[in-house]
Amino acid sequence: MYTVHLLIKGKVQGVFYRASAKDVADKLGLTGWIKNAGENVEAVVCGNKDDVLDFVNWCRKGPARARVEDVVVTERPEEQFDGFEITRG
Repeated sequence: MYTVHLLIKGKVQGVFYRASAKDVADKLGLTGWIKNAGENVEAVVCGNKDDVLDFVNWCRKGPARARVEDVVVTERPEEQFDGFEITRG
């Protein structure tokens, strides 16, 4: 499985970013997690490479009220998760 770590910067808290991202990940059949990280949002996502890249592209826009400034994407070794979860730091 293709695995990436994301650091999403901008106005991404208080705009339903994590909940919206979970909906997108679930629809794409991805696994991993997403959480608040200071003023940013952090995620690890695993799945088919094309689906992961679709998720990354969604993250660059986010939900309607978000103002994404940057998404730092780092490939990681393959990881296994049971589903996609919203976690706490």
